[in-house]
Amino acid sequence: MSLIGKEIADFTVNAYHNDEFKSISKADVLGKWSVFFFYPADFTFVCPTELKDLADKYDDLREIGCEVYSVSCDTHFVHKAWHDASDAVGAVRFPMLGDPTGQLARDFDVMIEGKGLAERGTFVVNPEGKICAYEVNAGNVGRDADELFRKVLALQFVEKYGDRVCPAKWAPGKETLKPGIDLVGKL
Repeated sequence: MSLIGKEIADFTVNAYHNDEFKSISKADVLGKWSVFFFYPADFTFVCPTELKDLADKYDDLREIGCEVYSVSCDTHFVHKAWHDASDAVGAVRFPMLGDPTGQLARDFDVMIEGKGLAERGTFVVNPEGKICAYEVNAGNVGRDADELFRKVLALQFVEKYGDRVCPAKWAPGKETLKPGIDLVGKL
């Protein structure tokens, strides 16, 4: 069953962010674009490469009004320890959400029951709190922050211009399509 259009459930979790522990809730997410970036666990191998890549793209995402929330089933205390111990993870400036009960992982349908870990899932949530794009990768394959950024831009574009769609490899300034007009007779 697809999660596209699903409204995220109410939640409140502890997070490590900017050298502080804080509480993050659904209310913090509403009203802006958000990325929920699930990964299996702190102190692992692929995860720090992804978090560093995402940290390098964070300013660009913030510029377009998108907040990033990394999430694993570790606690916020473990996030701090990993942030302090790893140069790659030390570059992270976005909130690192602790999900030790698996509440978020289950709501986003990425919980690996029996292991207490989350799948490697990326979810783009619109300002109304609804999932509008997601992908889930095998645990041994990392993701690309540049492609995530392009997808968020495309999703924002089609929300603003509801009569247009973005073709493959679309980027700002490139041509879009208008269904029913551009596709007629071109198939």
